Parts: sequence; C-alpha cells; structure tokens
Amino acid sequence: METLTKAPAVVPAEDEARCEIEAMVGRARVAQAAIEHYAQEEADALVTAVGWQVYKSREALAKLAVEEGGFGNVQDKVAKFANRVMGTLTDMASIKTCGVVEEDPARGLIKIAKPVGVIAALIPTTGPDATPPVKALGALKARNAIIIAPHPRTRKTSAAVVEVMRKGCLQVGAPADLIQVIERPSIAKTELLMRMSDLIVATGGAGMVKAAYSSGTPAYGVGVGNAVHVVDETADLDDAAQMIANAKTFDYATSCLADNSVAAHSSIYEALKRKLVERGGHVCAPAEKARLQAAMWPKGEHIPSIEVVAKSAARIAELAGIELAPDRTFLMVEEDGVGEAHPFSGEKLSVVLALYRYSGGIDGAVDLVNRITSYQGAGHTCGIHSSRDDHVRTLAFGTRTARVIVNQSLNEGAGSVRNGLPYTLSLSCGTWGGNITTENVNVRHFVNLTWVSRPVAPRRVAPEEVFGVHWLKYGNE
Repeated sequence: METLTKAPAVVPAEDEARCEIEAMVGRARVAQAAIEHYAQEEADALVTAVGWQVYKSREALAKLAVEEGGFGNVQDKVAKFANRVMGTLTDMASIKTCGVVEEDPARGLIKIAKPVGVIAALIPTTGPDATPPVKALGALKARNAIIIAPHPRTRKTSAAVVEVMRKGCLQVGAPADLIQVIERPSIAKTELLMRMSDLIVATGGAGMVKAAYSSGTPAYGVGVGNAVHVVDETADLDDAAQMIANAKTFDYATSCLADNSVAAHSSIYEALKRKLVERGGHVCAPAEKARLQAAMWPKGEHIPSIEVVAKSAARIAELAGIELAPDRTFLMVEEDGVGEAHPFSGEKLSVVLALYRYSGGIDGAVDLVNRITSYQGAGHTCGIHSSRDDHVRTLAFGTRTARVIVNQSLNEGAGSVRNGLPYTLSLSCGTWGGNITTENVNVRHFVNLTWVSRPVAPRRVAPEEVFGVHWLKYGNE
C-alpha cells in the first residue's frame, strides 16, 4: 500500500518577509543591548575599527558600486569613501555620546546621552556605497544598532559594505549584528523594518521619505535636491567656475548637492560661461538642447531618465545625438524659464547644468533661487560666489534654503575640511521640503537625552519686569 505524504505548507510571501525582518530586528536588539553601556572610549574604538575596514576596502567597494549600479565612476567613489569616512570620524571625535555629555551648573542642568535603539537606514540607488557607512558610524558612536535597507538595483554593493563593517565590529569584540542589511530587499520588507525600528533615517526619493514619515516611527528625512549656485558681479570667476565644474562632475553628479543651476549676474554671465567652457563644459546649441531634453525626459516626466542619471557626458551626448569633443566633461544649457514646461530648471542628477542670468541687485538672484527651488528643491541648498558680505546675508535671509554655501563647491554642504558643517549624506530641508529639521543629519540626531534638573536660586519674575515696556507704550488697562 502506497504511503501518502503530506505536502509541506506554503508560507505566504508576506509571512516570510515578516519573519525575516522580525528576526533581524531581534538580533539587532540583542547586539545593541551588548554595547548599551559602553564608555565613550569603547564607542570611539568601535567606530574607528568600522571606519578603518571601509577605508581600506574602498577601491574594491568603489569598483563593485560602478559595476552593479552603473552610476558614477570608480576614481571619484574611492575618493568619496576616503573623504566621508575620515571626515565623519574626525567630525565626531570631540562629540560626547555616552554618559554625561553636558553640565550647566548655573542652571542646575545635566544632560545624559542614551541610545535610541535600532535604526532603520533607507539607502538610495545612487548612494549604495558611502551612504551606509556614514549612517552606521553615527549610529554606532551613539551605541545603537542599524539595519540597512538598500535599493534592489544596488543591493550587492550595500551588502558588501555592510559585510566589511561587520568585520570592524568583530575586530574590537563587538557583535557583528550591530550592522545588518536586508539582502533581498523589497518594498514590503522595508515597510516592515520601518515599523519595527525605533528611528528611521531615510535618504532617497520623495516617495521613500513620505513612506518613512507615514510609518508611525520617528524619522529623519531629506528633501529633493536642486541646488542653485549664485555668482554675483564681485565674484572671483576663476574660483567660481572651478568650484562649479568640480561639483558638477564629481562622481558624475550622484550627489544631490551637485550644482543643478547657475544664476549669474548679467554683467559677468558671458565671462563665467567662457570660464566654464575652459573647464570642460559644452554649451548646447538650441537644437542640441531640444534633443538633450528629449533624451533626459523621454516621456515628459519630471524626473530624469535612469539612462542619464550619473552617467558620463560622453554617454549622455551619445543618447541625445550630440557631437561632443573628447575633453568635454559636462553639458550646459541656457535657460530662462522655471517650472514643468522647463524641465532643465529641476533636479537633473547628471552632468547637465542650467545657466540663468539675473539683472539688477542681489534681490534678483534671491527671487530666481526661490522660483527654481519652489519648483523642485524647496529648503535644500544654494550657494554664492561673492566678495560682498551684504550679498551673502541678503541671499541667506531671503531664500528658503537650509544651507547657503559661500565661495565653496556646493558639494561641501555635506561637510568639508574647510567648513564647520557636520559631515553627512542626509541633508534635511526643514518644513519647506517636508522634513522635521533643516540640519545635516549626524550623530547628534542618534541619541536620546535625559535632562537632570536640580534647584537653583529662584529668579525674580514680576509683572512689572515682564510687561513694563508694554505698559509704558500701551498702558496697563
């Protein structure tokens, strides 16, 4: 008689995903508990070990990133790894994240830093390489665990970076599960991770950030890039042109900070354009501009085709049918409009730069920056090359941007050896861009603070001191 065997039950995909993410979060909580009471020296040793493992593996990781995703170039990614890892570690070195981090005897206050727990880190397809370690270093310094949710297109790169970082944990006796990655990512798994974690740091497109804010878990998000670089009539045009070219071409503009538009004063517009040509720019003729627009937005959408994102100028020119000299490294289009009918006014994520001119005083530049960023890039970043501090202040006071980068490459808005901005790859845009903060998200955002308050000598609070000036002007009736 034949023995009948019962077929194994089929586990629904959603249950499988839930089990996977629950297991990962469970391991992360165990690992985080193991370092929760680390002294500052132990936390610093941990992040140094993790950073070193990434730094020494930077060439192999850079090659994998380009091979898998096809974005950017190896040389610049190697430099990005070095700059972001060493810069982040140096930037965090003096920051206390363990125990008492601040004392104010005059006010009777003590602040004690504590971990937030398990952090979910959402990674964009254009940043699978340096974004995970920058987030992980901040998370670990604050004694948290972190789980990386990569983009499916570039999951192997993020997984390789995580594997390298796990070696750093083990080197100093910390649990490897402090850093994990979803190896077979999906939207469902990322949504589950966001709901099960204690904090989300979402870097990527508007849809990803909106999902993070809708998850029910506290989240730091970023806004759409579309940085505008103002060059006024007093600028050092050689320095301005070099900084613009550097930002526009570095890693083929994978950064949201790479100049998308230049707003040049009419009196120096032509001179600046010539200097940009000297540094590798190609000014598209009207017919070339039309073909380039068709290649970049083939369906009339408001985001550029993946075929041009972070690709070389030669590749983009080939797609657009533009004859380009071998020494040209970026494309320029002259523009005077803003909005949906003028897609070059938006974020391009490519080595394509829109050139605008403004007339009159600096107020004309303020108006232009606000019109461009109101279309795309609200709250993000603008820059200015100028020798007049009053122009800098007018731009800073008048624009709805979180960062105003002065006489620098706009890429330095994510932290630089020559400015004081915190190192990050998560640039928030405030309420203008739908975010909760305008800051560069960094290690300070990965701690909870307990405030201890002791009594101090009572302050005098009397009606005549609070309302006296008002009474003198309006009376006290």
